[in-house]
Amino acid sequence: MDLAGLRVVKAVADTGSVSRAAEALNCVQSNVTARIKRLEEDLGVDLFLRLSRGMEPTPAGRVLSGYADRVLRLVAQARDAVAEAAGRGGRLAVGSMESTAAVRLPPILARFHRDHPDVELTITPGPTETLLGDVLGGRLDGAFVGGEVAHPDLTARRIFDEELVLAEPAAGLTTDSARRTLLAFGRACAYRGRAEMAMREAGRVPFRVMEFGALDAILGCVGAGMGVTVIPRSVVERDPWRELLVARPLPQALGRMPTQFVRRTDAIETASLRAFLDAFSGDIASVAHSKKAATGATGSPTSRAGLNGSSAAC
Repeated sequence: MDLAGLRVVKAVADTGSVSRAAEALNCVQSNVTARIKRLEEDLGVDLFLRLSRGMEPTPAGRVLSGYADRVLRLVAQARDAVAEAAGRGGRLAVGSMESTAAVRLPPILARFHRDHPDVELTITPGPTETLLGDVLGGRLDGAFVGGEVAHPDLTARRIFDEELVLAEPAAGLTTDSARRTLLAFGRACAYRGRAEMAMREAGRVPFRVMEFGALDAILGCVGAGMGVTVIPRSVVERDPWRELLVARPLPQALGRMPTQFVRRTDAIETASLRAFLDAFSGDIASVAHSKKAATGATGSPTSRAGLNGSSAAC
């Protein structure tokens, strides 16, 4: 049993196929098959069931796959820790909801890169459920996700709260079809559930959902009058959307969404990750203070949607 064998076991367990595992590992299928056979002979157990539709881990295979995941993540963390100790920076893979990556992260990333130029930082955008899976699977060191997180293998650190608003075209919605059309990401998005609840709360039922894969595509289509969306106010208030969209507040129960940074509970907090979180937290506190001072106690001056409890009709 070695690292190469563990990588093969994990790849086959993750993909459910020798061919897909070989593609992921950039090797030929015969190497994957030989590695699995050698491990099974060494351990004296079958690790996978050979099915017509692919490979399925046996109970023993699931156990070994779990250990392989932990060992490979620990090896990667050890490499990064040694690189940091040697003064060669390190690597940091962070996931983020697209709205957070578009609005919140750029100034913090610029400062972090200036202060830590040797850290190899990658940002992967995606919906909350996908990001949680990538963190659990060790593909990301951490991620900014929306909503409360309760998972025994994850540690969540609350970073800030977003105010979700109903975004409509500034020119107004001219058809009932557009009023009942929700433009949104797929169901893995944390905002999608809130958006559907907001449509029901506003009496816009029945409604249809048009799914998009990019934030700017959603906002552009809302601006063109195709429908509405639910998005953080911080997104609507940036250029060019502030001129094209109007933000209408939601009821408090729907409008407040925490953004949290999650990472595996058993993961080592490297110096790079600690510096990143410290820089991010400091900048968010400064932004929140500045925004409060600018808006005053009454908050944002944008118009209200009329979404007050079950009587809402926006």
